[in-house]
Amino acid sequence: MALHDLLLRDALVFDGSGGPRRRADVAVSAGRIAAVGRLGDADAGAVIRLDGLALAPGFIDVHTHDDRLLLADPSMAPKLSQGVTSVVTGNCGISLAPLGSHPAVPPLDLVADGAEHRFYSFAAYFAALEERPPAVNAAALVGHTSLRAVAMSRLDRAADAAEIERMQALVQEALQAGALGVSTGTYYAPASAATADEVRAVCEPLRGSGGLIASHLRDEGERVLEAMTEAMTIANALGVRQVLSHHKVLGRANAGRSVETLALLDRARASADVCLDCYPYTASSTVLRRDAVRQAARTLVAWSKARPEASGRDLDELAREQGIGVDTLIDALQPAGAIYFSMDEADVQRILSHPQTMIGSDGLPHDTFPHPRLWGAFPRVLGHYARDRRLFSLETAVHKMTGLPAARFGLHDRGRIAPGQAADLVVFDPERILDAATFAEPRRPALGIERVYVNGTLAWHAGAGTGARAGRVLRRSAEPRPVSPA
Repeated sequence: MALHDLLLRDALVFDGSGGPRRRADVAVSAGRIAAVGRLGDADAGAVIRLDGLALAPGFIDVHTHDDRLLLADPSMAPKLSQGVTSVVTGNCGISLAPLGSHPAVPPLDLVADGAEHRFYSFAAYFAALEERPPAVNAAALVGHTSLRAVAMSRLDRAADAAEIERMQALVQEALQAGALGVSTGTYYAPASAATADEVRAVCEPLRGSGGLIASHLRDEGERVLEAMTEAMTIANALGVRQVLSHHKVLGRANAGRSVETLALLDRARASADVCLDCYPYTASSTVLRRDAVRQAARTLVAWSKARPEASGRDLDELAREQGIGVDTLIDALQPAGAIYFSMDEADVQRILSHPQTMIGSDGLPHDTFPHPRLWGAFPRVLGHYARDRRLFSLETAVHKMTGLPAARFGLHDRGRIAPGQAADLVVFDPERILDAATFAEPRRPALGIERVYVNGTLAWHAGAGTGARAGRVLRRSAEPRPVSPA
């Protein structure tokens, strides 16, 4: 009789494939799933009866800005508390490495602040994570904006040949260290001057590497179709996989245009390997900028270096109280971040429902008053959208968080409950699972998350972290496997 480390009995298993749930036992040995099925004669050092609670692969947050949080607060409570066991950092062109001591101009200050936790290479960044492991697994992209900050003397122009060559060398170093690919953020000022030719040239080392490109589009409003076409043309020219980051359409004037954007995506997929991620809210969050405020029905201040007391306040109300114009107040708050209510619920649901949509929180962990997606994105999909709104099945919801991102990002030993897979597991109550974080109280942990295991180690239980630090660096592997439809 085999003695396993852990035996989870009588679970309602959602295996991550999108296939039907089933009752089964799951055995874990040496951090990996050893057996799945009716394991009546099995024994283990720890036997936990789940009595029909749901058991799923640990959720993979494909769109995070947790680069520094992994080191500054390795408990990773915002993610563990919602069942996330792996995070992908370095999104939107913003990565902690290889920024080093270069100035963290906005939006780089969303992940890099002060002199602590600065890295000149991905090899050094990954070494720091391995020396002081966090509670969750970490994979990373290298940010194009960070590369520009390192290689260029001025950011208000396109890169010249020598600067492109320098950035290519940094991409190659990141790939050799195990980065999953490159992210772009041409929406932001430090990269908005970059041409499509510059981005393609900088990303040339991705060709044939198995790496991918994650694209924060240049425009998510009126010119969203042109921005999608630009980004997808770059990936096509390189012959690489692509993720369209936090896909949405911004601004009241653009409500309903997800019909157009998803149709464009479907046409592109006939000849390209492109998918998308999104978060389940009608509000976005990033640095405070005038154009974003003009697009939004309402804006909340997330943080302000100049006026910290403004955090959590409604921008219009604050301007009226002070008797000044909104534009004047925006200038006075800088540098600052904001939450923008600028999306249509029907668009959010349409994008969430697309079979190629993964879930990413896009949470900003260092904001004074963060968007509730930081603590609630994954339970919101499971509870609000899947169970309560019946937008899709729980099986499909779990697939969007596990098997789909594992396949897309090449994390081949994650995302499924099957023998040989890493034992990243989340136990939740399908009747109680729900986000509790709100725009008024954004740091409230989710309901219904019972247990979270990372590489076979119990990391979250009874509403709190266990103190375990079993996370690992997840490095780029071979080409992705085909994705089974949910």
